[in-house]
Amino acid sequence: MDITEKKYKKLSIQVSLSGLSFCCFDTLNNTVSSFKEIHFDPFEKNLKIEDLFANAFEEHPELNEKYDDVLVIHNNTLSTFVPAPLFDENYLGSYLQYNTKVFETDFFAFDEISNYEINAVYIPYVNMNNFFIDKFGSFDYKHANSILVTKLLDASKNVDTKKMMVHFNSAHFEIVVIQNQKLLLFNSFEYQTPEDFIYYLLFTAEQLHMNPENFPLELIGNITAESPFYKIAYKYIRNVSLIDVEDLRWNNYFSEAENRNHFILFNS
Repeated sequence: MDITEKKYKKLSIQVSLSGLSFCCFDTLNNTVSSFKEIHFDPFEKNLKIEDLFANAFEEHPELNEKYDDVLVIHNNTLSTFVPAPLFDENYLGSYLQYNTKVFETDFFAFDEISNYEINAVYIPYVNMNNFFIDKFGSFDYKHANSILVTKLLDASKNVDTKKMMVHFNSAHFEIVVIQNQKLLLFNSFEYQTPEDFIYYLLFTAEQLHMNPENFPLELIGNITAESPFYKIAYKYIRNVSLIDVEDLRWNNYFSEAENRNHFILFNS
């Protein structure tokens, strides 16, 4: 790109079947200049997802501006992590068949996380990617969990304690267990009640021989200290906290809760 054409702006869009969120980065100052979250109404289910996206582009002019870089982040439970020595990109579907239903017609993708010798294998939303090709021509895309796990691994340097982190989405959560930049476990669970959440959490801890009296649990995403999910975790696990997002807040003017809720998007 000719430097005279450079906008010094990047757009990140996180997409799911229930809505989308996006933020604009000022790449000169490495700050988030604007941010929006759009929820799709359950009554709109009869509409094609592309129509809902088209509506969002009509209502939010920021999405139609010119950007140097566009990143689309796919947020779903159709992903897993594979150590680099066991990875072969010719067999992507076989890695996913143990934790999700895969079909011959599915399109598979992977994100290489070279710093940690792992690959995220996932099924992106092809219809959404096609929509963005029409809008932007070219763009990069990643899975939300690639960004999440990379940031958590970065933050675990020289921390020898085995730590559990849970990232909350509206209908599913991810459990990530890390020890000094090693990914020990990653899994996604669908949930409805606090009891669902604590069952999966304690079962995971038991499998990894993690004592609820000892291990630290950090909560990320759509969660607050007043949440029934936080309260039930506090009842069964001694060391519970919300993830510290102070470093992230240096780059934007949004609240602590917003930075925790949109941890993945703001770290993209």
